[in-house]
Amino acid sequence: MPQYFRDSPESLVPDALAGFAAAHADLVAYNPDHGYFHTRHIAPARRVGLVSGGGSGHEPLHSGFLGTGMLDAACPGRIFASPHNRQIFEASRAVARADGVLHIVKNYTGDRINFGIAAERLAHEGIRCARVLIDDDLATDSDDIAVGRRGTGATLIVEKILGAAADEGRGLEDLVALGTDVTRRARSLAVAAAAHTTPQSGTPAFTLPDNVLEFGVGIHGERAEGTTPHAPLGKLVETMTDQLLAALPDSAGARVLALVNGLGSITSLELYGIRHAVAKALDDRGVGLDRSLTGTFVSALDMRGFSLTLFATDAEALRLWDAPARTPAWPL
Repeated sequence: MPQYFRDSPESLVPDALAGFAAAHADLVAYNPDHGYFHTRHIAPARRVGLVSGGGSGHEPLHSGFLGTGMLDAACPGRIFASPHNRQIFEASRAVARADGVLHIVKNYTGDRINFGIAAERLAHEGIRCARVLIDDDLATDSDDIAVGRRGTGATLIVEKILGAAADEGRGLEDLVALGTDVTRRARSLAVAAAAHTTPQSGTPAFTLPDNVLEFGVGIHGERAEGTTPHAPLGKLVETMTDQLLAALPDSAGARVLALVNGLGSITSLELYGIRHAVAKALDDRGVGLDRSLTGTFVSALDMRGFSLTLFATDAEALRLWDAPARTPAWPL
């Protein structure tokens, strides 16, 4: 059975947080008393602090995107667990600006509850707070799922575009409207050939037969509604692309940004092959590829799989996407 390199299951996350803080001490600082990271560099025009967070195991999301042009603070929880509302409250209070703080929240019950409690506590202190909820996962787009679509790869796109807009000095309401619109125009879908390894037991979170893929897997190892045969890459990507394009709202999709994201243990060699297949699938369907980003940005521990996010672009979104950012993990 595969094992993680660690001293103990309990030490895995705190040791990683300490190591991340030391490795990127020029860009971020860690508050161990309250359990959050914050950027050391703030754009002078920024009027709203941007805060996000989620369970550990998704690195480099979110802490890897702290810095100018992106987030002000990030709150890491335990593995695949929401950060505590105390972490979020303290981080938000620390980075709030003249026009308040904006929470960028992936759509999971724990995250919604804890960010919501933190927002109530901020309101009691007179700090303005609003939320953008990320719900891009196509596999959970069903009336039978009460909480709605999960938040996955589009989180990175929202954090980048809102970060650039915040650096221009936009106010809280404008940022909420922009973030909501970006989320509305993005959809993601993930597949996996093998589950992540559970840190406590060292065993797979689930098992699959040979030559079978979990189609629509979640970033915490949530099982999909079904599986699919392990088809050639081009055919698999075509199927994913067709489903994502059909789900983009308002018949959008004439031009897109594509995020090809590794879920943990997939190789760069494979990811670039996937990117090639995505470009071909889009071209064959008459859809322009305005921008793309390829790598591991929203992982699921060591899951062997990938996700594809398509975002329907416009000139303003592309301008903000292209704006400079300096964070530990932003590649451009």
